[in-house]
Amino acid sequence: MSYKIGEVYYFQEPGEQNTDFVIEAVKKYIEKNGRKDIVVASTSGKTALKFANAIRNTRIICVSESAYRKEWGYEYPCMDPKIKEELEKMGVIVIDRTPYILHGSVYELSNYNFPTPETIFKDTLYAFGQGMKVAVEVVIIAVEHGILEPFKDVIGVGGSGRGADTAIVLRSTYSGTVFSKDKEKRLEIREIIAMPIKKKWWD
Repeated sequence: MSYKIGEVYYFQEPGEQNTDFVIEAVKKYIEKNGRKDIVVASTSGKTALKFANAIRNTRIICVSESAYRKEWGYEYPCMDPKIKEELEKMGVIVIDRTPYILHGSVYELSNYNFPTPETIFKDTLYAFGQGMKVAVEVVIIAVEHGILEPFKDVIGVGGSGRGADTAIVLRSTYSGTVFSKDKEKRLEIREIIAMPIKKKWWD
């Protein structure tokens, strides 16, 4: 019988105030377990820039927002061009114009009120927090975009609106293989590095 003892950061509240602690937790994880690609959700690019400044010699992928956010009343595009340029100079791969994976159903804002595979999957992840859903989604987006290799362990980082409050180790995969019959291709959340105890729910 083998086992692993790891350190997990738990926060009382979700939100951007946890960002520096998430970076610290990810950095400690990498120092102890070896380097893995890091996929960071970052709307403006500021959170990804913090990761890039703190963690060197590791491939970082920054996933920003989709044009669909305009349907929620937000501006788009939303990444600061100066921050994007700085990220790219540091070797960060920026994905800032790509569709969401879990908000892509034709029924998202329709008059029809019944569950779709996307909403069931999304709401299940929400049980672990908004940051968990985002951390999983950005990894799938990076794979679908052809930037991140599928079927390997990576670190996904997400947050609850701003900043970061969740970091996990998961198997990268395509949206079409999340529930694959091939056990080597299915989505697996392997480890929790950091997560808020209290969850944020969107109205």
